[in-house]
Amino acid sequence: MNIVIRNLFRLSLAAVLLAGASLANADQVVVVHPGNPMTTISAKDLGRIYLGKARSFPDGGRVNPVNQESGSEARNSFYQEYTGMSDARVKSHWSKLMFSGKGNPPTEVAGDAAMKREVASDPSAIGYIDESSVDDSVKPVTVTR
Repeated sequence: MNIVIRNLFRLSLAAVLLAGASLANADQVVVVHPGNPMTTISAKDLGRIYLGKARSFPDGGRVNPVNQESGSEARNSFYQEYTGMSDARVKSHWSKLMFSGKGNPPTEVAGDAAMKREVASDPSAIGYIDESSVDDSVKPVTVTR
């Protein structure tokens, strides 16, 4: 009986942790410059942009992806959600591209305020911030599956 109770407790704890992780990521939004006409982007296109596999928005306009700082929860959640990769794996991916001369990683900023300044100052920028940080300086974009 103790084993059953212990296993039920472990399963309950795992479910709570997974739900918490899902909720934490649900508050993150993708943002672009307010003058950018884009209103939606596919999760696949977003992942390709942030891995350097696409250098333009789906409509053909030049794109400049901007990252939260390495090791931040926002960055970890973003990459896990849209590329299925950990931050360490993404760093390895970019190291290979840089070594081969095929690209440079996205610009990196520290926090939502810096992300908003960067995106607001560059019509080709795309970034991600906490939903509570959205204001008129940036435009949220819907990510489709």
